[in-house]
Amino acid sequence: MKNKLRIIVAALALLGLVSGSAAYADGFAPGEGLYVGAFAGGAMGIVKPKVVTQGALAAPNCGNLSLGELNVAGATSYCSSNAGGTFEATDGGLGLAGIEGGGMLGYGFKMGDGYIGLEGEMAAGDVEFKLTSAAPVTLMGGGAITATTIQTVEAKKEWTGGMFGRIGYYVNKDTLLTFKGGVLVSKFDVKTTGSTDYSETFYGGGPSFGGAIESRLAAVDPNLSIRIGAVYTDFLTASVFRLGELQNTNDENIKGHDSEVTGSALSARVGLQYSFFDVNSLF
Repeated sequence: MKNKLRIIVAALALLGLVSGSAAYADGFAPGEGLYVGAFAGGAMGIVKPKVVTQGALAAPNCGNLSLGELNVAGATSYCSSNAGGTFEATDGGLGLAGIEGGGMLGYGFKMGDGYIGLEGEMAAGDVEFKLTSAAPVTLMGGGAITATTIQTVEAKKEWTGGMFGRIGYYVNKDTLLTFKGGVLVSKFDVKTTGSTDYSETFYGGGPSFGGAIESRLAAVDPNLSIRIGAVYTDFLTASVFRLGELQNTNDENIKGHDSEVTGSALSARVGLQYSFFDVNSLF
């Protein structure tokens, strides 16, 4: 009797071992469970500026100056008036282009042929634009007054990070089609050269949407998948108050400016992801 009992226990243990090995051989479906991954690709975008200059008003005592006093260096600028105006890119804008790479961490639930999940990502690269003028552009001053000029403007997207919610459909047991939506925030470093060089850091963020197809690389590892997809981000509108020491002054006679920047970006990437834990295994 004891020998029979030992044989039954051994058989059950062997059955459990074989079942566990079979489950491991099947691996996780693409995007299922806790996964980590890396990606690389190219990114492009467009930046649209809008600047509203509120002009300058003549100083109150200019009407009491004599003709000789008005001809003194600086008096003409001090006593002139300018209604200002608006510059806006209504069609097109400044192009962004470059490569980027990063990583992702997420968790997904497989529900029959359906899928839901959460995912965070972080990317960095050299996505940037640069404009160079053949001759310096005068922003203010000139003549007897020292001119403020600018010759190049460049902006580089240092990094992007954010969180997404994902939904999807399993085309088959090895292929997952997903769509995601969330928010991404990017850091931009802006530089200008001219009579004085300036630099500043700006942050732009907004809604982001994307799609991808993920396929299991069973020949390499049952838990490894390849992902090909794209992500679109709208940076919304950001007010630009200053660049370096260039303040948007609002003095008594000089009304400064109201500047804002809007834009969007599209990133196409390919990556690998590896699933390694499912909370259901705890129960």
